[in-house]
Amino acid sequence: MARQPQDKSSASTEEASASKMSSERELVRELAALLDETNLSEIEIERAGLRVRVARNISIAAMPVAHAQSTAAATVVAAAAPADTARHPGTVPSPMVGTAYMAAEPGAKPFIDVGSKVKAGDTLLIIEAMKTMNQIPSPRTGTVTQILVEDGQPVEFGEPLVVIE
Repeated sequence: MARQPQDKSSASTEEASASKMSSERELVRELAALLDETNLSEIEIERAGLRVRVARNISIAAMPVAHAQSTAAATVVAAAAPADTARHPGTVPSPMVGTAYMAAEPGAKPFIDVGSKVKAGDTLLIIEAMKTMNQIPSPRTGTVTQILVEDGQPVEFGEPLVVIE
């Protein structure tokens, strides 16, 4: 059977579709490179009706024994955290993306510890964002029952930082 010549309109449609897929792949590659450059865990954009979200899998590797002792306190706090602290009524979420610091300067006494009594407006921690140090105030009076971030840890908008009861 002889092959029928392809319609010009269907050929141009196939070319446009292939070109669109190629540009979408390039966009995903660019976003993945941006994740690596900025150390973000995910990024999402919407352009011309196309919505693309790229996220990185973050896995926790086993620590060598030498480092296990230095992070023992952080491990205990993380283990004591309920499965969904974001829904806890006393959770203080991060108001921005940045790096969390527990003290005003390296080596200084932390603003809070588990068991600390805080009043509304007391500084809980600092988040550095775009070279600006932002004090994060306590939204309520109570006792700090959980600290969910470590000193120097990157945090994202809405990420639970502290639980106050």
